[in-house]
Amino acid sequence: MTALGKVYLIGAGPGAVDLITMRGARLLGEAEVVLYDALVTPEMLALCAQATLISVGKRSGQRSTAQTVINQQLVECARRYQRVVRLKGGDPMLFGRADEELRALEAEGIEVEVVPGVTTALAAAAATKQPLTRRGIARSVAFFTSSTAPGEPDHPALPATDTLVQYMGGREAAATAARLLAEGRRPDLPVVVVENCSRADQRIVRLTLTGLANGLDDAQGPVLVMIGEALQQRPQQAS
Repeated sequence: MTALGKVYLIGAGPGAVDLITMRGARLLGEAEVVLYDALVTPEMLALCAQATLISVGKRSGQRSTAQTVINQQLVECARRYQRVVRLKGGDPMLFGRADEELRALEAEGIEVEVVPGVTTALAAAAATKQPLTRRGIARSVAFFTSSTAPGEPDHPALPATDTLVQYMGGREAAATAARLLAEGRRPDLPVVVVENCSRADQRIVRLTLTGLANGLDDAQGPVLVMIGEALQQRPQQAS
């Protein structure tokens, strides 16, 4: 009987191919099979041209692979190959369903290694030159998403932190802004929206909480929304 292979959960980073870690890039080049997310770019997949590629993309509002199917595919690949990569956008341990995949693999006695990646919030802060913390202004940050599991409330309480970063925020951002206004947040609170972070078609929009409550233009790519006093532009900062 062939020994079980090893699975690597690798963070691809926010999009740009040169923002993956050196370890992640090396392991991609050694992989026999790569199961990759919808947001992974063709340039990133070029790093593993030798591998069998399996798309397991999940996109909001679009037909996608069920998580239980992805879990089973990982187990089956580990029984056929020695080096299996599960390539995820951003970081595997933040909104990446890593817990479910780890549980499925561990239940079958399959060895797993997690390789971290640059999560989109940090890449967006860098792209906009806008720190998420600011001495005397913001000392706490929360990453959150409006997506919920079955049985959970549709609108869970928003985090009570100085800076809020909403992942997958394209459709839900206006509702978030309306809730913050209802809670008493000031209408001109700074907001920065980043679409397609770190990619060639990256788009940055600066507005206020009131402007966000009026809704965003239709986005063609993943959207990250950053809200808080720390997002106030500096006097000499380029837009």
